[in-house]
Amino acid sequence: MSLHASKKSPEEILEEKILLLSFLSGVCFVIVELFYAIYSHSQSTLMDALYDASELVFIVLLLFLTPLFHMPVSEKHPYGFFQLESVFILIKNIMLISVTASVLTGVIEKLFSGGSNIDKGQVSLFQMFLGFASLLILLIMKLMSKNISSPTVKAEILGWKLDVCYSLGISFAFFISMQLKHTPLAFLSPYFDQLIAIVIMLFMIPESIKMLMETFRELFLFSPDKKTVGRIKELSSGILKDFSFHPVFYDIARTGRQLWVAIYFRINSDSLNVCQLHEATNRLNQILSGEFTDISCELILDSREG
Repeated sequence: MSLHASKKSPEEILEEKILLLSFLSGVCFVIVELFYAIYSHSQSTLMDALYDASELVFIVLLLFLTPLFHMPVSEKHPYGFFQLESVFILIKNIMLISVTASVLTGVIEKLFSGGSNIDKGQVSLFQMFLGFASLLILLIMKLMSKNISSPTVKAEILGWKLDVCYSLGISFAFFISMQLKHTPLAFLSPYFDQLIAIVIMLFMIPESIKMLMETFRELFLFSPDKKTVGRIKELSSGILKDFSFHPVFYDIARTGRQLWVAIYFRINSDSLNVCQLHEATNRLNQILSGEFTDISCELILDSREG
């Protein structure tokens, strides 16, 4: 069956709607920010526009590739296409870090060349408008994504959170800078736009690096964070005990949105009841699915001696 012929699930349709909302909103924001950056000569606004524009390229690709993330596993693709999602999130974060570093270089050059004088009150109002508009989009996306689990959507929501913080932060900072006009700190006025841009970029980079490291873990099939691993062990221990299965090793990996859990166990007897194995596996998947939306768990008998 071809990809286009397959019927889309409600979760897939909702995910595509969220990405489309993010894309269309992002296009509007970039156009407004670029025009205003050219008009006002604001480095901080230009940096925000370039940051948002780089994200649009990523969203366009995801709109075409999202159906792949919902394809079932097969013999040819035992992990499905879930790792493809991790690859694109990795590319996105590398791209955002690169754009941030590039713009940061330009801002620092402007800072050391004497800065610039801009209408701080106007920039403050403009960024306040963008901040509240971004907050509205963020709330709509969070409401729409309430019942789905998607790393891609989470990455987009994180991006809009940063936009809200960035815009409202700049608005507040420029408002404060206007109050410094008749103070000993008035000499900072020509450099304020560049200083704010640098502070915001230094605030954004750690978030992108954190997501970058998490994506690397997924691509190399390392186990997820200790909290997730500990919770899986806690939820499964009771069921394993009910069937007298003794766990010896937990193989837990995340690829994109999917968690893969393989529990190797031993038994005291010389034979294993297949019906009990099926029942234990079904119960494990049922209880784990109640807390982790996309998870697959299997039990594997460890027959090694020792």
